[in-house]
Amino acid sequence: MPEKILDDISHRRYNPLRGTWLLVSPHRTKRPWQGQQEVSPSKNTLPEYDPSCYLCPGNKRAQGDINPDYKTPFVFVNDYSAVKEEQAEYKQEGEPKDLSSLLLRADAVTGKCYVLTFSPSHNVTLADLSPAEILPVVHTWTQIYSAHLSPKSPLSAISVPKTVTRAGNAISAPNAQYKWMQIFENKGAAMGCSNPHPHGQIWTTTGLPEEPTLELEQLMKYRHEHGGKSLLTDYAKLEMEKVERIVFQNTSFLVVCPWWATWPFEVMVISKEHKRALVDLNEAEKLDFAEAIAEVTRRYDNLFETSFPYSSGIHQAPLEGTDEEIEASHFHMHFYPPLLRSATVKKFLVGYELMAEPQRDITPEQAAARLRDCGGELYRRYLV
Repeated sequence: MPEKILDDISHRRYNPLRGTWLLVSPHRTKRPWQGQQEVSPSKNTLPEYDPSCYLCPGNKRAQGDINPDYKTPFVFVNDYSAVKEEQAEYKQEGEPKDLSSLLLRADAVTGKCYVLTFSPSHNVTLADLSPAEILPVVHTWTQIYSAHLSPKSPLSAISVPKTVTRAGNAISAPNAQYKWMQIFENKGAAMGCSNPHPHGQIWTTTGLPEEPTLELEQLMKYRHEHGGKSLLTDYAKLEMEKVERIVFQNTSFLVVCPWWATWPFEVMVISKEHKRALVDLNEAEKLDFAEAIAEVTRRYDNLFETSFPYSSGIHQAPLEGTDEEIEASHFHMHFYPPLLRSATVKKFLVGYELMAEPQRDITPEQAAARLRDCGGELYRRYLV
């Protein structure tokens, strides 16, 4: 059956990276819509410096610390960390076969959380920055990852940062060895972001969270069943042959609306060659990665001529793990944006999605075509 028919019929698609399925219903895009409509292009009305912003240079933060007058990305330990390095100890009581032990399980979690500002300017986002301006963010991510790597990891031998830690950045070795580092950004109020100053977060934890666990299991399974090959290397090669879901590519990275995407304009940035983590990237590859981020975020903003909300995150090798886990890992970045029809109409994961499985209307192929058409200059630069 030709794949073109999938543009018109309900069908399920398999996500090999998670081992899960989702429902695709492309005919639903033809249904009448009486909800929110398109809005005029949004302008940036924020000042370059906000004296009340706790992330701007020179300002006081919630706990009383004063930010340095930074000119490059600035990182500090989160004043309200989700996990902490020190806390009261907890150990589950009871026999292993007790109902409480079986059904009421809990494990203590410790870790270290950072906030990373992308720019000293209050009124920009990654979409406003050039690849060269995003590159220092990539360098800082690499430094923080390196500082937390287990000395037992095969990656530790190549983890020496290529750039000197910037003044004011509190990147120090943790009190304990953590297993996972999640680098992420929530952009926009729609994604729960409480401060518009361009920033992201980095959380390290003692355990391996659920999403990376699912991916790592699938990556190791594929590697075992296919003679040591990388699932995402093969997937990137296949997408470059198919073309229709590609949004952008350069020498090192592929930006694609995945075959299995859940969110309407979800994209994934994949290293074309097998790279396990940030420390595997050379300087040229880091710049290519920065360019890929710039292309995604600028195209997002151009799509509905608004500051496009999303959650993004990097998945790479765990800080500590077996050689098999490290070698099976493949460096990639997810972008999950909620907008569906316009700057004001969002996709909601409700009803069927909560009770059965994820569902989407527009196909990834349609989404990729629209994002490909959104290249060029950022729309805001033409607004008076």
